[in-house]
Amino acid sequence: MNKTLILIALFSCAGLLSAQEEVPLASANAPQQVVVEPRPFGYLSWNDVLHAMPEYVQAQKSLDELRKTCNGEMERAEQEFSKKFAEYIDGQKSFPENIMLKRQKELQLLMDQSLQFKKEAIEMLQKAEEELMEPLNAKLKEAVIAVGKKRNYSRVFNTDSNALLYIGEDGEDCTDAVLIQLGIK
Repeated sequence: MNKTLILIALFSCAGLLSAQEEVPLASANAPQQVVVEPRPFGYLSWNDVLHAMPEYVQAQKSLDELRKTCNGEMERAEQEFSKKFAEYIDGQKSFPENIMLKRQKELQLLMDQSLQFKKEAIEMLQKAEEELMEPLNAKLKEAVIAVGKKRNYSRVFNTDSNALLYIGEDGEDCTDAVLIQLGIK
């Protein structure tokens, strides 16, 4: 009886297996392919949009005024040095040695101060530019992100450095949309 039951179980399993073999294994085990439509991407010239912002024009005016003030101070220091140097040259033959050494030290001090001021002025101008441009760049970045989300872009590229050499059909120039988002157009 046990042999009969085992034979019946084996035949049943064999019948089930043969029924499953009729179904192609490839379709049963193959992963389902999901077709994903590629999302478009946007591109723009960051600098072109930045320069179109009214805040940029104001920032540049502020930087120009600061630059003009620094240049004026550097010119004044140069004139002072030139005057002292001319006095030194004129009196070189008639001054006693201790006065000559004193004048040389004064000239060296003026030159050192002038060089230090130029260095500080350059650093100050760079820092001022960074501080003035930081909120503008942040505002522009927010506008680009908003446009990217509205248009369902996968990404937005900056074309300024020629890094984007080819733009296919899924690329869209989003410059106008960003300008509208900023309230410029």
